[in-house]
Amino acid sequence: MFGVGMDRNEKADLVAELKQVFSETSVVVVTRNLGLTVAQSTDLRLRMRDAGAQFKVAKNRLALIALDGTRYQPIGELLKGPTALATSIDPVAAAKVAVDFAKTTDKFEVLGGAMGDTVLDLAGVKALAELPSLDELRGTLIGLIQAPASKIARTINEPGAMLARVFGAYAAEAA
Repeated sequence: MFGVGMDRNEKADLVAELKQVFSETSVVVVTRNLGLTVAQSTDLRLRMRDAGAQFKVAKNRLALIALDGTRYQPIGELLKGPTALATSIDPVAAAKVAVDFAKTTDKFEVLGGAMGDTVLDLAGVKALAELPSLDELRGTLIGLIQAPASKIARTINEPGAMLARVFGAYAAEAA
């Protein structure tokens, strides 16, 4: 756990690292660990990483210092007890993984969070988790962009195909 048994320089480095994360991220989800096993914690971290999110356990006092002066400062009131922070540049990824993981165990709960300047309660984080991720949106947009092109190609090719069928029918009749 970050923050335990650290010297002053290590604590300063952690605060600087967290401040950097808060400046680059689109969403912060505050979670509470109620006794996850090592295997469950590892699974959660892997899911977060695979989704492009980060999951950090940090001493609340250090996280509060890092939050100071950032747009995420209001979530400081959630930092009580054994908390951890899920963050992602994709505004949906961290929320989606945290909410999905919380459904699989009662040893992990989502407390709330923030997306930019907007503070989110549990319902807000759950609503965010229901939205499509950036990758899913990109796929949908590419599909929408490609669909008209393929229709245009079919439309352009169709008259030629019709002519080929007509010529084929005449050839069959003549034979």
